Amino acid sequence: MKRRRVVAGNWKMNLNSLEANDLVQDLLSLKHESARIILGVPFVYIASLARLTNGSNIEIAAQNCHHEQKGAYTGEISVEMLKSIGTDYVILGHSERREYFNEDDTLILQKMQLAHEAGLKVIYCCGEPLSVREAGSQNEFVQNQLAQSLLKLSAEEMKNTIVAYEPIWAIGTGKTATADQAQSMHQHIRQLISAQFGQEIADQSSILYGGSVKPANAEELFSKDDVDGGLVGGASLKAELFGPIIEANL
Repeated sequence: MKRRRVVAGNWKMNLNSLEANDLVQDLLSLKHESARIILGVPFVYIASLARLTNGSNIEIAAQNCHHEQKGAYTGEISVEMLKSIGTDYVILGHSERREYFNEDDTLILQKMQLAHEAGLKVIYCCGEPLSVREAGSQNEFVQNQLAQSLLKLSAEEMKNTIVAYEPIWAIGTGKTATADQAQSMHQHIRQLISAQFGQEIADQSSILYGGSVKPANAEELFSKDDVDGGLVGGASLKAELFGPIIEANL
């Protein structure tokens, strides 16, 4: 099976309702039917945008979920709630969740398994801070992240998981890993997946690059053998920027 090439946008805590609707309408008008697009949108927009994109090549992702199925967790959102309103994916392990909300790999694994149990697919994020990259220990760092989370999934769960490598030092900083740096890490991640789940699943697993992806660097990044697209932050908030990134991955 050919690997799925994907461009995913992570809106984070941006856009009001009107802006969100207008952006999706603009993306739908691009007519890139062959493109595979996932939009990670705030919880409050999921239901309406799932209806708006129904039948199109755009899928909707939540940016988080709770680690319990239900209960007295005021303000939290369960995987069953997400599934019931048309959510396709949930983004888990993002560096901002790890840093600002103290989410560790044990918690992330729990969320991933709950999401898969509910029938959601997962975009799993991993990546190293600048200090680790400067020390040359990025491979060991990411391997440890995967060993405690992603590589504990079942083979069937892995088939429904997209991996996003996001070097923390390149998120929102304007810095970007070179295409060769991205390829090297993506190849390393694919080898780890192969060792745990077998070469067939590794070959089918989409691995996205996330870290200041923009129209100027998207084509070079996406041209690498093990880079199957991108997880895009700020540039996903404007159709005139996100559109060319989508085109670069066709």
